[in-house]
Amino acid sequence: MLFNPTFELSTEAINPIRATDALRVEIEQFLFREARLLDTRQFDGWLDLWVPDGMYWMPHEPDQTNPRDHISLFWEDATLREVRVRRITNPRNWSQQPVTRTARVVGNVMIDGTDRDGRLIVHSTFTLTEWRNGQRQLAGLITHKLEKQEGDGWKIYLKRVDLVNAADVFANLEVFV
Repeated sequence: MLFNPTFELSTEAINPIRATDALRVEIEQFLFREARLLDTRQFDGWLDLWVPDGMYWMPHEPDQTNPRDHISLFWEDATLREVRVRRITNPRNWSQQPVTRTARVVGNVMIDGTDRDGRLIVHSTFTLTEWRNGQRQLAGLITHKLEKQEGDGWKIYLKRVDLVNAADVFANLEVFV
């Protein structure tokens, strides 16, 4: 999937929708649950939130339209997400001694509509406090493209994280943002 040129990256809503209160609450709860799974290091539960061909993308440039034509901080398919989870949860991983702890706040949730394939496009903002031998703050915009799965609720097709300082120099970004 990393090199699939047909993967649908656009985050613009083609079909606007009028989000009901029920849909808005359902989507907000999904995003809050995702944040809770990450903050409590329930990574297997977080991995279960994804469609099999879903992609996690953190662009390096603010207006980057493609992960293949420019370097990205992250461009991960299911295999790479799984590898990272196994690495950061391995008790012998020296870079997780002590374990990274996080707390994030998700807000400004906006359901914009659907893409050409009917996936829901949701924009939100976040702040993340991370601690491991010191504390740092990260913040930015997140775009989720979500698919409704029969009997399984919402699943993530694309998660794009645009850090406000993406072009900065970072210490290792070990955990998922």
